[in-house]
Amino acid sequence: MKLKSGIRVIGLLFALVTMTHMTAQTKQVPSLEDLIPGGETYRYTQNLYGLQWWGDECIKPGIDTLYSVQPATGKETVLTTREQVNQVLEEKKAGRLPHFYSVSFPWADKSQMLLTLGGKYLTYDFRTNQIIHTRTLKEGAANQDYCTANGNVAYTIANNLYVNDQAVTDEPEGIVCGQSVHRNEFGIRKGTFWSPQGNLLAFYRMDERMVTQYPLVDITTRIAELNQVRYPMAGMTSHLVTVGIYNPTTGKSIYLDAGDPTDRYFTNISWSPDEKSIYLIELNRDQNHAKLISYDATTGAQKEVLYEETHPKYVEPQQAIQFLPWDDTKFIYQSQRDGYNHLYLFDTRSKQKAQWQETTGGAKYYEPVKVKQLTRGKWLVSSVLGFNEKKKEVVFTACEGLKTGHLSVNVANGKLNRPFETCTESERNGMLSASGNYLIDIYSTVTEPRSIDIVQTQNAKSIRLLTAKSPYEGYQMPSIEVGTLKAADGTTDLHYRLLKPADFDPKKQYPVIVYVYGGPHAQMITGGWQNGARGWDIYMANKGYIMFSVDNRGSSNRGLEFENAVFRHLGIEEGKDQLKGIDYLKTLPYVDGNRIGVHGWSFGGHMTTALLLRYPEVFKVGVAGGPVIDWSYYEIMYGERYMDTPQDNPEGYKEGNLKNLAGALKGHLLIIHDDHDDTCVPQHTFSFMKACVDARTYPDLFIYPGHKHNVSGRDRVHLHEKITRYFEEHL
Repeated sequence: MKLKSGIRVIGLLFALVTMTHMTAQTKQVPSLEDLIPGGETYRYTQNLYGLQWWGDECIKPGIDTLYSVQPATGKETVLTTREQVNQVLEEKKAGRLPHFYSVSFPWADKSQMLLTLGGKYLTYDFRTNQIIHTRTLKEGAANQDYCTANGNVAYTIANNLYVNDQAVTDEPEGIVCGQSVHRNEFGIRKGTFWSPQGNLLAFYRMDERMVTQYPLVDITTRIAELNQVRYPMAGMTSHLVTVGIYNPTTGKSIYLDAGDPTDRYFTNISWSPDEKSIYLIELNRDQNHAKLISYDATTGAQKEVLYEETHPKYVEPQQAIQFLPWDDTKFIYQSQRDGYNHLYLFDTRSKQKAQWQETTGGAKYYEPVKVKQLTRGKWLVSSVLGFNEKKKEVVFTACEGLKTGHLSVNVANGKLNRPFETCTESERNGMLSASGNYLIDIYSTVTEPRSIDIVQTQNAKSIRLLTAKSPYEGYQMPSIEVGTLKAADGTTDLHYRLLKPADFDPKKQYPVIVYVYGGPHAQMITGGWQNGARGWDIYMANKGYIMFSVDNRGSSNRGLEFENAVFRHLGIEEGKDQLKGIDYLKTLPYVDGNRIGVHGWSFGGHMTTALLLRYPEVFKVGVAGGPVIDWSYYEIMYGERYMDTPQDNPEGYKEGNLKNLAGALKGHLLIIHDDHDDTCVPQHTFSFMKACVDARTYPDLFIYPGHKHNVSGRDRVHLHEKITRYFEEHL
C-alpha cells in the first residue's frame, strides 16, 4: 500500500509539473476586445499623461498628486495634491478637479496652473493655495482659445465668435467665424490666433452660403431628420474666407485688405513679436503658387510680399512662420522647395533685388528678402520643437522613412549638433523646455511600445521617466518582418511589413490579407512599436493569415518626389506599386497566391476597391471602408491638390472613377460606409452600388448608422468582427 501510494504521489507530482510546463508553453491568444480601441479589455500601452514643462521643470501629473521633476537629477517633488486643490475649489463653489492630467502650466515665472472646470478657466496658485482669477464662458462655448498673456478667452457659439462675454460677430447661418476653414487642409486646425501680448485677436470668417449643401440623414428620430453640410466638391464653387482682427479694448474689428477671396486659400496665420504685423501664406486655387505676405495689424493694409514659391504640381504650406526669440527681425520658414521639408532663415530687414530661381525638382522661388537654408539633405523636418536662445539654435524632429530623431541647428553657422545619420529606427515626438536645454523625448521602437526620457539637448544625457511593458506580455504574438522592394518605376525602394502566425509552419501555405492606405499624409510601416502594425493585423495573423502592407509612392515621409508621383492620377501608380508587393509575396513558398485579400479605409478604401477591379485575377476578397469611388465627389482642397479640377483633368478623373470599372468585379467585395460621413460622403458608395447593379456584378454593403468617417467606441469592435467574418467566409 505504501509503495502504491508513493507511486501515486510521484505520478501526481509528474502530472502537476507537466501541466505547469504546458501552461507556460500555451499562451493566451488576444481577442478583438483586447486589441481594438473600444474593446472591454483593450490592452493599451502604459503612458504618463499630461507631461509638460513649467519653465525648465518637468511637470508629472497623476490622479491624486502633482509632481515636478528636476531634469538634471530626476528628483521628484510634490507640488500639491488633489485633496488640497479640491478643498479650495469647494470653498469657492468652483467644482471639483477629477485628476491633474488636464492641468496646464503656461506661466514659467509663476507658481500658477490653469484649470478648466465646467465652462470656467481658473488660475490657481499651488504655493498659496488660492484661486487668482476666474473666467466663466457662456453656455455652449466651443473652439475655446485661452490667452495666457491676459486671461481673455476666445470661443464660438454656433457660427459666431465671442471673447469673454462679448459677441465679436453677428453673422447669419452660412457664415462661420472663429473656426477652422478650408476643411482643415494646409495645416489649419483652429480659427482664432491671439497676438503675443494678447492685445489683438486674428480670426477666420468663412462665407459658405454659395457652397452646395450636401444632405445627410439622421435616423435616430422617429421620423428621420435631414442634416445639411456645406461640401464643396472638386471643380465646384468654393467658400470665401477673410481674416479679421478684433481689438478687445475697443470692441471693434477690421479685416485684412487681401482683395477678392474667390478661389484663394489663406493659411498659417502668425503675428510679429511687436503685434504690428500679421503674416499669412496665400495659396491660389490651383495650389501651385504660394505667397508669404505681411499685413498692417492696425489698418489691415498689405505691407509686403516676402516670398513666393511655385511648383509644376503643387505647393503645400503646412506650418506658420516662427520668429527667433532673440531677434524679432528674423524668422523660420518651412518649405519643400529642394524636395524635402527643410528650415529656411528669413531676414526681414535685408531687402534685395529678387528674380525667380529654379530648383532641380522644378520648384521656383522668389526672394525679396535675404534667405538662408538652415537644414538640407534627403530627410525632412517633421516638426520644430522650439529654440535654445542661449546657443542660438532651432531644435526640431527629423524623419526619413523608418528613421527619426531630435536634432538642432545653429542659426549663425547652419551647423547641426549631430548628423541625421545618428537618428534611429523609431517613432518620436518631443517637448522642449523654456530654455531649450531639456527635452521630453517620447518614443517607441520595434520592441519598445513606449519610452519617455528627459534629455539634455547638448550632450544627450538622459533620465528615464517611463519604460512601458508590452501590453501583450504573456500573449501569443505573430512575428513581424520589414524590408524593402522596388516600386513599379524600377528604382525607388518601398518599405513593406509582413506578419506571420505565431505557430508559423514554413511547409504550409497561408492566405494573405494586404492592409493598404496608400495616400498622402500617411505612413503604414514605421520604425516604431511593432513597425506600426495594428491590433487587427495581430488578430488576423494569429488566426492563420499572412498580413502584409507596403508604403507605395504617394505616401508620407519620403520626400516630395516620392509623394507627388501620383499627381493627377490618384490610385494608378499606387496600385502598380501594390502589385510589386504581390509579386514579392508570390516568391515566398508559404504564400498561397490563389488566396489574396485586401482591406483599407478612406483612401485605403479607394485602393481596396480599385485593386479588386483592376486586378481581378490577383485579389479574391476585399473589404473597403469609407471609400472614395469618384474623385469628382471629393472636396476641393484635397482633391484638387492631387487631381486638379475635373474640367482641367478629365482623363485623370475618368481613369480614377471606379464606377467605370464596376463590371470588372469578379471577387468578393464588401463596402462599409458610415451614414454621417461628411469627409467621404455616402454618395460614393451608393453610386458604386448602382453602377454594379447596372453592370450585373454583386458587391456586398454594410452601413454603420450614426458614425462619421470611421467607426469609434464599442462599435469599432463590431466593425472588425464584421471585417474578419467576411475574410473567414470568402478567403
